[in-house]
Amino acid sequence: MSVSLHVRNRHPRRRLPVPALRRWLRAAMAEEPIASRARHGGELGLRLVGAAEMARLNRLHLGHEGPTDVITFDYAGPGQPGLWGDIVVCLDVAEEQGRALGIPWPRELLRYLVHGLLHLCGYDDLVPEARRVMKRHENRLVRRLGARLDVASVENAVQR
Repeated sequence: MSVSLHVRNRHPRRRLPVPALRRWLRAAMAEEPIASRARHGGELGLRLVGAAEMARLNRLHLGHEGPTDVITFDYAGPGQPGLWGDIVVCLDVAEEQGRALGIPWPRELLRYLVHGLLHLCGYDDLVPEARRVMKRHENRLVRRLGARLDVASVENAVQR
């Protein structure tokens, strides 16, 4: 079985290469612990948004003010195998964070994709011990994928 991917760019100014983002998602879904869920199929949406839209979603769904990096909506029923959900990423926050960390913003975007996928696999970052476990997986996957994927190609292909 395979996971059906739906990528939508809703950012008001940036256009990212959708085929590259699909490759990133597929590469991440081939890595454990994500692969053990992805092999059961599912439907995954990725939506790229700006700061205003992310702030609206953050307020509406989480009750927090301002934009955040990534929000994951898990639609899987109890015990349902596979990946079923949407990952919403704020490109403006990725760019801001990348600049603050001194890394290319597409690498930060890759982190957000991995983070969202881990949430869909049941990982949680609200409790300190669970957050440490999730962060270990996230860091390992970003290192592995960042070494394999052409992250710079996304930055070079961006249309403003």
